[in-house]
Amino acid sequence: MTYYAVEMNTQGTVAVDDTLLVKDIEATAGSRILEGFKPLFSAEAVTRLEKAGYTVAGKTHVGEFGLDLVGEFSYYAPQTEGALKGAAAQLVADGGVKAALGVDLNGAPRRAAALGGVCFMKPTYGTVSRYGVMACACSGEQVGVYAANTAEVAQVLSVIAGHDDKDGTSLRNEHYEYETTASVSGKRVAVVKELVDRADEATKARIAAFADALRASGVSVEEISCEWFDTAATAWQMLMAAETCNNVSRYDGVKYGHRAETYKNIDELYVNTRTEGFNFLTKATILYGSDMLSKTRYADCYDKSLRVRRVIAEKVKALFEAYDALLTPACSQTAYEAYDIHEAFRKVFAESVFTAVPNLIGTPALVCGGVQLMGDHFAESVLLSLATAAEKEGK
Repeated sequence: MTYYAVEMNTQGTVAVDDTLLVKDIEATAGSRILEGFKPLFSAEAVTRLEKAGYTVAGKTHVGEFGLDLVGEFSYYAPQTEGALKGAAAQLVADGGVKAALGVDLNGAPRRAAALGGVCFMKPTYGTVSRYGVMACACSGEQVGVYAANTAEVAQVLSVIAGHDDKDGTSLRNEHYEYETTASVSGKRVAVVKELVDRADEATKARIAAFADALRASGVSVEEISCEWFDTAATAWQMLMAAETCNNVSRYDGVKYGHRAETYKNIDELYVNTRTEGFNFLTKATILYGSDMLSKTRYADCYDKSLRVRRVIAEKVKALFEAYDALLTPACSQTAYEAYDIHEAFRKVFAESVFTAVPNLIGTPALVCGGVQLMGDHFAESVLLSLATAAEKEGK
């Protein structure tokens, strides 16, 4: 099975996942509902890379709207057997491109990077423009970078990060510089016990090896207990579903994309088009989000999730006053096997406990060496330097 759709080329090329717009190249977000849609402009991150001399080699498949585990439920390349692989992560691992851009909506790029043995950085929310992202959950999704190592992550991230007037969520800094070789001696890293306990033995071994490599670099590593990761994951799933429900309502078969052939009136056009165009996971997310936004559930679910977001942000801030980073799994296992889409909502909900916090409160997270480092806002260089030190010690 082919997991990506670009030619192999290693000379300054990048791939772009299919939730980012590239001018005149079909953009579908892995969904039948957008079949045939070609944008008139490129995402800001893509434009900045092209201006810096990078070449966009092509686009990589994503699971419909990035809602699945690693990209397995693309309408155009569903993975129906064997071990699941993320297209962009696999392409980078194979040496097909120098780097790839991906949109981290619900942790899928981080899981794909952990399984594929490459790096992925989800930066601080607002540092990279979201202009040209096919939006689902605007308050937490962020453009990130896949690469084979931390140096290349930092190089590409430095190009695409910076203020953009076209994005209302963009922070004011005109430019950000990222380093990978800052001294880590004396830094403090916490291993989150509750998350490690949920992982398989191979993942636990990766965490232990990474922690040992950090200690060898002069980093203090200790285990801590944090019982609020489940609460954070539930809050993010509610907010993400509610925002996705709202954002995908624009896909109705009227102006672009798939349109049902059979309908008697405008209501049937909408219903039939969306029934045919969305897969089961997207429909389940829409229904869940619609319930969160309903009159009888809004205060107890959506509004309360917003309050939980603030509480979690305060808890994380207090945690990073004592530690420089958190070391956790990015997913519960070192490989996923293909499964039926009707199990997807439950599986993704369960796995999001490892990835939800950075999406919920906008903090950075780096996957490298099959494990995840979470940091405080604007702590990308700390995470990159810690991972670089661990990479050197692990050789």
